[in-house]
Amino acid sequence: MSELDGVNRHLEELRKRLLRIVLVIGIITAVILFFHAEPIQVGQITLYYPTPEPLDNIAAQITNHMKHNLVPEDVQLIQTAPGQAFFAQIYIAALVGVVVGMPFIIRELVGFIKPALKENEINVSRSISIPALGLFIVGCIFSYNFVIPYILEFLYRYGESAGLLTFLNIMDFVTFVLQFLLAFGFSFQLPLVMYAISASGMVDSDFWRKNIRYAIVAIVIFGAVITPDGSGVTMWFIAVPMIILYVAGMIVIERKERKKLNT
Repeated sequence: MSELDGVNRHLEELRKRLLRIVLVIGIITAVILFFHAEPIQVGQITLYYPTPEPLDNIAAQITNHMKHNLVPEDVQLIQTAPGQAFFAQIYIAALVGVVVGMPFIIRELVGFIKPALKENEINVSRSISIPALGLFIVGCIFSYNFVIPYILEFLYRYGESAGLLTFLNIMDFVTFVLQFLLAFGFSFQLPLVMYAISASGMVDSDFWRKNIRYAIVAIVIFGAVITPDGSGVTMWFIAVPMIILYVAGMIVIERKERKKLNT
């Protein structure tokens, strides 16, 4: 009976933490959907303050920014059914809510698993919280600036070469962009995952070098699965950065291990 009570307590704690996470993401999402970011110039710096504007909201501003920076020239962004633009803004607002709320999400998740961790594992989980957020943001920025524009350009040049007029549905566009933002945001966590596994004592530093061939195969398969076309080209936009991250994580882990042995 006591074991059952313990399981119920853990489930109740998990439920409360998940509800808090959903609440925080929901509040941020609501702000993105109901407020407009109004620019104000302070010296040479442009700052923004929120003003109530449900139609021309922050999500709409982000959509316009994505349209101007990511959609290839001569490709028309359209909606083909009522409400598509609205639902696209909900998706964007939810993603912003997840990114902005990431520190809180990490804290809640670490807090839940903390009782099951050893002391060194607790220290590791605390030390990687901020870097995890930083790498997630870096992954999204890298994808937004250096991957998504080139992939869209590459894919839609096929239509241009055939003399076709190309239209891009807003929902397909937003889903495509968010798919890559999330994929890169999470894939950039690879070095931290490797470091956390090694620091917790689950594997030694030699494990990553010994299994690098299997890791490369797994990364290439991952890149092939999440890319939308079967050309075999766009998957390398994801696979190559992940392979570089794997090697970087392996080198950092080995250096830390040697430094630890020398002290």
